[in-house]
Amino acid sequence: MNTEWAIGELDKFITMTVMTNNSRSGPGYVSLTHTSSTAASDADVTRQAQVVEKIFDRVIPTWRTDIDLSKTNRWTRHREAAIRAREELIRKQEVEENLGENAPELSAAELHPWIWEGARSLWQSGHYREAVGGAIRKINAETQNKVGRRDLSETKLFQESFSEKLAEPGKKRLRRMQPDGSDTYKSVQRGAMALAEGVFAGIRNPLSHEVDQELSEQEALEYLAALSVLARWVDQSDVEAAS
Repeated sequence: MNTEWAIGELDKFITMTVMTNNSRSGPGYVSLTHTSSTAASDADVTRQAQVVEKIFDRVIPTWRTDIDLSKTNRWTRHREAAIRAREELIRKQEVEENLGENAPELSAAELHPWIWEGARSLWQSGHYREAVGGAIRKINAETQNKVGRRDLSETKLFQESFSEKLAEPGKKRLRRMQPDGSDTYKSVQRGAMALAEGVFAGIRNPLSHEVDQELSEQEALEYLAALSVLARWVDQSDVEAAS
């Protein structure tokens, strides 16, 4: 993220949403009202909100649910989110240095595009279990597209796709490296197949049976990371078709 740019956009939005009283006065009259409006026009604020909402989603992804929606003005929640996001960006390094180990971070948005595309909308609304499910459906669909199979899905699809057997009519294979028969070739094919089996047996199946149990954000992120590895292997594999 370009932090300097993001802070500039947030500053612009904060300035635009300063609340002003609508009372007016002039020669011979005084108009008093308890209503208020933003410093910039609603149309201008709306245009800027299109940008800052994307910053919020990256910096404080749960802003829609964590910040109460005030009835004072339609932009009150956005303004508070902008102030919080700005402070988060400015003081991020300071907070990390004072509160704990400066460990590497993993962003869901930087995982393989298939995974984030499948998870994004549900993730941003805090539905982490459903987001993981969406990512699994996405990788399944993209794998079907790559090998041209609609007759298989999930575990069986990946077993067939990463099989060491030669391709057959209607049964394309995915090759993570040149199929030279070496131990390394056999290992990477077997590893991809085993990871896929683990994803569907250890992640997908429990999630489908425990619909009343939500995942924590950290658990869901770890699941997405595992899915991202599998997605990258599929995406980078060559397709072998029957000659």
